[in-house]
Amino acid sequence: METNEIRAPFGALVSQTARRWRRAVDRRLQPFGLTEATWLPLLRVARAPAPMRQKDLAASLSLDSSSVVRLVDALQAAGLVERREEEDRRAKTIVLTALGKETVARVECVAREVRHEALADVADADVAIAARVLEHVCRVLDDESGD
Repeated sequence: METNEIRAPFGALVSQTARRWRRAVDRRLQPFGLTEATWLPLLRVARAPAPMRQKDLAASLSLDSSSVVRLVDALQAAGLVERREEEDRRAKTIVLTALGKETVARVECVAREVRHEALADVADADVAIAARVLEHVCRVLDDESGD
């Protein structure tokens, strides 16, 4: 196969895989009343190395700030997160509640199941190669966008 024929569908395949992966997790979390709009932000907050501000959450979800305000309002109303003031009283961080932490644990369990099933017949060496390729693509695209 010519190089262009191999590389041309790569971006679409990555996008399609990500969409299907999220959809598989989403389907399994529906019985718990969770949708991607709720579980994905909770995961981002839980996995962040430091408490997240709304603007950081917005950036990680590729959403505008006003959308994230409504999203965090809904998560707070559901008892999953709370906003906490920092030293700079204008900046608030988003913190998981006990219920939020339980919900994240459920999401992580489902995510592990999906990952295990999706990669069951793929050799670890192949997964490592795919991860290196995707990390490389992300670095190149981040460099291009000036991030």
